Amino acid sequence: MNQTIFVSNRLTVSVQKEEGELRLVPSVGGLATGLSSVSTGGRPPLWVGWSGIARDDLPQKEYRRIQEQLRQDHNAIEVPLSQEDLDLFYSGFCNDTIWPLFHYFPTYTEYVSKTWKAYQDINQRFFDVLAQVMEEDATVWVHDYQLMLLPGLIKKEFPHAQVGFFLHIPFPSFEMFRLLPSREAILEGLLGADLIGFHTYDYARHFLSSVRRLLGFDHSMGIIRTRNRAVKVDVFPMGIDWERFLSAGELPAVKDVRGMIDPRYAGQKLILSVDRLDYSKGIPTRIRAFRRLLEEYPQYIGVVTLLIIVSPSRESVPRYMELKREVDELVSDINGRMSTLNWVPIHYQYQTASFEELSALYRRADVLLVTPLRDGMNLIAKEYLAARTDEQGVLVLSETAGVARELSEAILVNPSDLDGIASAIKTALEQPREEQNQNMRAMRNRLQRLTVQYWAQEFLDKLAEMQQLQAEHRATPMDDAALEQLCKRWKQSGTALLLLDYDGTLMRFRSKPHQAKPDEDLLRLIADVNRLPGVQVVISSGRDRANLQAWFPDDSLALGAGHGAWIRDPGKEWQAAMVQVPEWKVMITPIMQRMVDRTPGSFLEEKDFSLAWHYRNSEPELANVRLAELRETLISLTNNLELSVLDGNRVLEVKPANVHKGRVVHHFAEQGPWDLIIAVGDDATDEHMFTALPEGAVSIKVGVGATDALYSIDGVEEVHRLLRRLLATTV
Repeated sequence: MNQTIFVSNRLTVSVQKEEGELRLVPSVGGLATGLSSVSTGGRPPLWVGWSGIARDDLPQKEYRRIQEQLRQDHNAIEVPLSQEDLDLFYSGFCNDTIWPLFHYFPTYTEYVSKTWKAYQDINQRFFDVLAQVMEEDATVWVHDYQLMLLPGLIKKEFPHAQVGFFLHIPFPSFEMFRLLPSREAILEGLLGADLIGFHTYDYARHFLSSVRRLLGFDHSMGIIRTRNRAVKVDVFPMGIDWERFLSAGELPAVKDVRGMIDPRYAGQKLILSVDRLDYSKGIPTRIRAFRRLLEEYPQYIGVVTLLIIVSPSRESVPRYMELKREVDELVSDINGRMSTLNWVPIHYQYQTASFEELSALYRRADVLLVTPLRDGMNLIAKEYLAARTDEQGVLVLSETAGVARELSEAILVNPSDLDGIASAIKTALEQPREEQNQNMRAMRNRLQRLTVQYWAQEFLDKLAEMQQLQAEHRATPMDDAALEQLCKRWKQSGTALLLLDYDGTLMRFRSKPHQAKPDEDLLRLIADVNRLPGVQVVISSGRDRANLQAWFPDDSLALGAGHGAWIRDPGKEWQAAMVQVPEWKVMITPIMQRMVDRTPGSFLEEKDFSLAWHYRNSEPELANVRLAELRETLISLTNNLELSVLDGNRVLEVKPANVHKGRVVHHFAEQGPWDLIIAVGDDATDEHMFTALPEGAVSIKVGVGATDALYSIDGVEEVHRLLRRLLATTV
């Protein structure tokens, strides 16, 4: 059974030093709970992460003891971090750059090259520790924004490992993400994963958009085609330990807390707010909205209390100190102006509440107020719903919290709208019990199935399925052994036919097709291979014959143009395919031209026997919409015309169905016998070439994708490397 490793910034236990003694304190967070429940085939998972205490705060002897205890008692490996590492990596890049930018606070975002360097170094350090204990075919699940470079590092050195990544915070829109100087490196790191998970569809959509715009990788149904692999992007809304909160009401400690808070809030409507101190939570706006409620609806004065529990966070950071001061002053001002002899409008606790305290408060609160300005998921809302076994209470929820996508029965609000939040609180306070029952029942029934345990197991199950999906999207990678075997066959062959696509195979795609002209090095390489005794090189391309003739004037080369519409034998004139006269162009051209007019950056290319709509330079989101529309229109029009509609790399082409690259294969294969035939291509048009090859031929796909090719290689550079190896084998 495969090894399973979970990697996160923090381990499931933390090292704490109290009165000079070190002890390991278990985490009770959702992540630890969820991952502890998953099935890993009977082999306990290994954890890799930081222990919670700076390396330079521990003497060497104590450090070794903690390391041993973590490994023996918790199956955990610590990644040592010094205080300087924490300042630059965690407090710096993670919390001063990624956190504000991903939560849509660009003015709070700091771009410091030193902290980015630390982020790279710490991700590398996590990998170095992981690599010491990792098996070649391990399943590795990496968590959250602190380790976005790690999947790429793992996949580079352990290509056979199954790597998953889950982002627990929002992924921002492209317009926000593009502000990050290290944006491409972050995306490349994430694409090292085989499965990338997000809380909501919006986050996944933003990620896919950024990948397409910045790296140029398209996707279909959440499958990204990278240079050498297929990567799945999917949505996995994180849940909670439902049973724990459901049954907490029977705990003696929870009953004791209820015994204290029930008399305190007797006769009161209680509104509960629970948050960590952070500017993304919208705490000041929430307090002002409550003040607006009391000002606009004075009937609630004396009968409604807001209990705000704020957990301390980053208290030494100036921005958080200012936020704390603002919250303190707002609470003080409202209480000072509106309190009565027997009533205080806001009860404020700046401390972390225990599980027992929260469980009791959830069961007592008439309204839970959750209005973050931006939140990845927000599990407080789910905890409240689990605790309400009486199916009473009302949830007022920000529409920008990730959990809002699952809880449409809550009262959704714009977290910046003071009047809207105040009105929502009023609606919640006045909501009839029957309506509360109905809404609570619907939300609880939904969430009790989507627990944190379900979330974790579903992700790992999908990650395991990726092996089969990736096998469908790629041929066998041509590793060094396969390359050596091919070179051996090449050397032993007296005659060899080499069929090569051009764009995407011999030359990288360019924004403008005419810019993809072959350079002197490429021309020399092809000519050298073609001059080998018994070898015939054929350039088989979708380009028109004039283009190929101008770029490859060497008469000893064989050429195929227009996807097989034209063929030129060495030293001879071009021969046209036996195809119908392209009268269909009169009907199709206006349709495709209208699409050019509606899609800035696209253009129409007319060839002898085909029409091609190029959209490489168009805005990707718009181009994808137009592509689907044009494809559907063309397919419906060409059903009875013996025409085919082909998807290429950022191009959609209409051509006669009997014109394809398979014709080029048949033409030259019949001129044999050939001891060896090799065909290399990168897109859907080259599949005709692969399927037309005779038995014993070697087909090679450049990049990933469903293919009939025997082998795959990564990109254009690998094709050049292959040609040089073949040349060197016979020189």
